[in-house]
Parts: sequence; C-alpha cells; structure tokens
Amino acid sequence: MLYYLFDYFDREFDLMGAGVFQYISFRAVMAAAISLLITITFGKNLINLLQKKQVGESIRDLGLAGQMEKKGTPTMGGLIIIAAIVIPTLLFAKLENIYVILLLVTTVILGGIGFLDDYIKVFRKNKEGLAGKFKVVGQVSVGLIIGLTLFFHEDVVIREFNEPETVQTEVVSEGPNYVDKKSTVTTIPFVKDNELDYSKFNPTDSDMVTAAIYVLIVIFFVTAISNGANITDGIDGLAAGTSAIIGLALAIFAYISGNAIFSDYLNVMFIPNSGELVIFCTAFVGACVGFLWYNSYPAQVFMGDTGSLSLGGVIAVLALVLRKELLIPVLCGIFVIENLSVIMQVSYFKYTKKKYGEGRRIFKMSPLHHHYQKMDIPEAKIVTRFWIIGILLAIMTLATLKLR
Repeated sequence: MLYYLFDYFDREFDLMGAGVFQYISFRAVMAAAISLLITITFGKNLINLLQKKQVGESIRDLGLAGQMEKKGTPTMGGLIIIAAIVIPTLLFAKLENIYVILLLVTTVILGGIGFLDDYIKVFRKNKEGLAGKFKVVGQVSVGLIIGLTLFFHEDVVIREFNEPETVQTEVVSEGPNYVDKKSTVTTIPFVKDNELDYSKFNPTDSDMVTAAIYVLIVIFFVTAISNGANITDGIDGLAAGTSAIIGLALAIFAYISGNAIFSDYLNVMFIPNSGELVIFCTAFVGACVGFLWYNSYPAQVFMGDTGSLSLGGVIAVLALVLRKELLIPVLCGIFVIENLSVIMQVSYFKYTKKKYGEGRRIFKMSPLHHHYQKMDIPEAKIVTRFWIIGILLAIMTLATLKLR
C-alpha cells in the first residue's frame, strides 16, 4: 500500500525521496524492520492476552528434562508471526504480483488450519486437536490452489533470452531479444545442464496430464514441508530459527532470479516479477527472528500449529515459485530429517512388533530432537547445533549457484 502511495507522490508531485520505494532493496529492508518491530513490540501484548485467556500448552509427560516446566506456557503465538509477515508485505510489496498473492494466501489458509487445531486443543480440551485427515485435506487444498495457479496463470512464466543475430559486423535486432513462456521447468542442483521439465514425465501430449503431474508434485512438497516444520516445532526456538535461516537463503534466490543481470551472470533461470518476493522473504525472516525474542529458551510463548504449518507451507511455496523445489532436501534438511525420523521410528516399531512380537526403536525417541534430549543434552545446545547445521545446509544450497 505504501508502495502505491509513494509511487503516486513521485509521479504527481515529484516528492523528494518518494522514488526510493521503487527499489526492491529499500522495501525489503523496511519490511524486515517493520516485521521485527511488530513481533517484538506486540509480542508481549499477545502473550499477556493469551495468559489472560488461559491459552496454555498442555504437556504430556514423556520423561524429558524440563518438559513439565513448560506446562501452561501460552501457545498460538503463530498469530503474531502471521501478522508480522502479512502486514509488512501489504505495506511494501506490489499487491498485483501473482507470486505475492499466492504467498499471502498460503500464509493465511495454513495459519487458519493451524489455528483451528490449536483452538480445539486449548478451548475444547482435546489433546489430539484437529483430526489428521482434515489437516491433510487443508494442506492438499492449498497445494491444489498453488499448483493450478502456477500452471495456468498467464503471469507465471520464465524468460528466455535470444542471442542477437548478426550480419557481417552489423547487429540485427527486431523487437525484444527475449521470449516469456509458460513452462514446467525446474532447477536440478549440482549438475551442469541443470533444468528438468516435468512435462517429460507425461507419456501423452495432453496438457491436462502435465497439469495433473505438476499439481501432484506441488501438493507433495506443500504437505511434506508444512508437516516437517510442524514436527520440528518441539523445542524452544528450533522451528523459528531454522525457518529464518531458510527464508534468508530463499530471499537471495528470489533477488537473483528476479534480476536479469545477476541471473544471466550466474546462469540462473530468470523469472519475471519474482524479485518482488524478496519483500515477502525479508518480512518472513523478520517475523521468525522477532518471534525468537520470546520463543528462545526458556520460551515465553509457543507458536503452535498456527505458526508451524504456515511457516512450512510458505517455505515450500517459495521454493516452488522460484523453481528451486528440488533443493528442498538440502535447504530444508532439518525439516526433512525430523520428518524421516518419525517415519523410520514408527515403521520400524510396527515391523519389529509384527516380526518379533514386540516393537523396537531406532531412536530413543522421535522426532530427532527428542532423541538428543533423551541423551541428556541441554535443550539450548540442541537448538544451537541444529541452527549451525541449518546454516551449513543453506550455504551448501547457495553454493549450487556456481557448483555444477
């Protein structure tokens, strides 16, 4: 909104300084600053309100050190994260941008699903919360919306530049030297010819079959990563800190993918209008970092499913929009391994119970962060080490820009 206001002042009144709002870098910095201010300033007010409403976390005794001390800690703190993402984005981004719209829709819908889950746990006193099948239906619905929009919307294109034709020493250039086209191409990490077209998996010539394949891929990533973030949110500051690291890496990818000069130099797919996502990414990072003000050990508030489902879904959609979803196993390695640890633990337990009559475990407890808690490693140290691993994974992901 401020973007349009200052653009009007710049055009109509030539207001000094108003033109700075045309720069993505300036708006990104402002979005991060406002996001931080919202979480830090209003976070305490939200905590007080949640305490007054007795919106406390119910804790099951799993025999983990310091676990029962967290009983009654306010949850639903994800509300302040969502506000700190949405408000700066509305203020500083171009709201007609299809990518910005998709990210806002993802944030609000998945946040709403998480809020419903938290509401049932807290106010209905049902520890199970929203039934898993309804969560999955919500995640699949978001994936369906995102997939269909990315496949069919006319503004979702990639730009291919043509080499100028020359006749002897004279350059012949008629019209633009590029073409914007619809494509299901994505990026493969660590290989030289690093593009994969999902349409190659279509044995027919039907666009509808290609659309179905692409939408299923989108649904898979949205569901998997939102669940991964949800599972990771088990100890103080882990999900928020990890998400901030991932968000910063995606902000760099968004800036490069939306800049013709940098994308050409680094031989990265140029995606018109994707640079606007830098504003969303910095608001996202600011919200996560600001939330750590109250969520770092010992936590004064938990984000609950309201925050974790939304954060995971946003990360997945950002990666899909930037056509970097195949980097998710590396960039979101913390979420992936947390998810896998639960799958491995449950599967092995069921297998051994069927085969030997009693279930056996791979880990002392899943998800993985609880395994280390069972080893009597302090919670703050586990979180810090996971952050360090997350930073290394982000650096490795950014290295794919040159390592092929």
